[in-house]
This record gives sequence, C-alpha cells and structure tokens, in this order.
Amino acid sequence: MEEAALDFVLVPLGLALMAVYHAWLVFTIFRNPRRTVIGLNAESRRQWVFSMMTDPLKNGVLTVQTIRNNIMASTLLATTAITLSSLIGVFVSTSADLSNAKLHLIYGNKSALCTSIKYFSILLCFLLAFLCNVQSIRYYAHVSFLATVPTWRDHKESIHYIARNLNRGSFFWSVGLRAFYFSFPLFLWIFGPIPMFASCCTMSCVLYFLDTTTSFTRHLHSRSLRENLEVDDLESAHQAS
Repeated sequence: MEEAALDFVLVPLGLALMAVYHAWLVFTIFRNPRRTVIGLNAESRRQWVFSMMTDPLKNGVLTVQTIRNNIMASTLLATTAITLSSLIGVFVSTSADLSNAKLHLIYGNKSALCTSIKYFSILLCFLLAFLCNVQSIRYYAHVSFLATVPTWRDHKESIHYIARNLNRGSFFWSVGLRAFYFSFPLFLWIFGPIPMFASCCTMSCVLYFLDTTTSFTRHLHSRSLRENLEVDDLESAHQAS
C-alpha cells in the first residue's frame, strides 16, 4: 500500500472504532445505566441532591462548596481548551511549510491540505471542550442558587429539577473531557496514521475500563443507597412525630 494511502484507510478505521465504542456507551447508559460509571454517578448525584435539600439551612454551605469545586474544575478545563485553541490558531497562521527534516518524521500523507485538516481537527476538539465546559459552568452556577432554597419534602418536583440540572452540568463536563481525550489521537495523527490508529485502539480499551462498573461497585452503591433511604425515612418519621 502506498504511503499516502494509509491516511484514507487507518484514519477512518480509527475514527469508526471510537464512534462505535461511544455509540455502545450511550446505548448502555440509556438501557442499563448502572453498568456505566456515568449512569451510576448520575444516580449518586440525584441522591446527593435529595440528601442535601432535606435541610438546606444545615447543608447549604457544604452544597455550595461542593458545586463551587465543580465550577473551578470546569473553569480550569475551559481555560486550558481556549488557550490551546489560540496557540494552535497562532501556530497554523504563522508557520511556513514544513521543512524536510520534519517531513521525515511523518509516515503518511504529507500534503499541505492533509496537514491543515489535522490541525483543524485538533482545534475543533478544543473548541468543543471549551463550549461544553462553559455550559457545565452555566448549569453548576444555576444549581448553586437553587440548591439552597428551602423546599418541602412532599413537593419533590423542584428537587427533581435541581438534580436534573446538576446531572446536565456533569454530562457537559464529561463530553468536554471526552473532547480532550479525543484530541490525543488527532495530535498523534500529525506524525502519521499509524500512531493515530494505534492510539484509537489503545484509548478505546482504556476508556472501556474507565467507563464500566463491576458487580462489586454496583452492589456497594445499591447498599449505600438503601442505607441513605432508611436514614431519611427515620428522620421523616421522627419529625412527623
């Protein structure tokens, strides 16, 4: 196979592998959420909101501090993403043609068009990460106000609304983090399609172990959830009496 033709074979295969994995992940999150870390964490955050809002005056400081930590993490990722996007834009606009010494490091398509596509793909990933983290900050800031509002235990619609907004902020944060992950194979694509394809295969395996839960984790989560529900029921009965 010709050297330039490798980009037309290995790069689509690597992208297809990542796309198939994430399609399976999204399907599993909707069909069996407890099998994934994202679904299990979403359930834990929902329970956390219910626990914190049982007594907003007592738990208000802890709630705001926890959400503030998430806002700081999203702000850090958003700042990093927009900084890297700016650096890539400046590098592409000011750099001249690649020298022969640099071209020897690349095994694959060395045309100027392919090089521009590589840098544009990386830039697109960082811009997506920036936008997702900005949306995450937006939801977290909204939740920080709503979570400290006193709510009747019998009126759980507002608590469900707050938990849903908190999970949306966390989902945007997860997508932004995925964009950072996805930029790594695209960065290796600069050095050729073979490192890019190898990185896609390796990252798919690593993400599988990071995204899935074990039976022990699911059992521990279920037991912790039952204990919290029993404590809340006892507190409700005590307050009612």
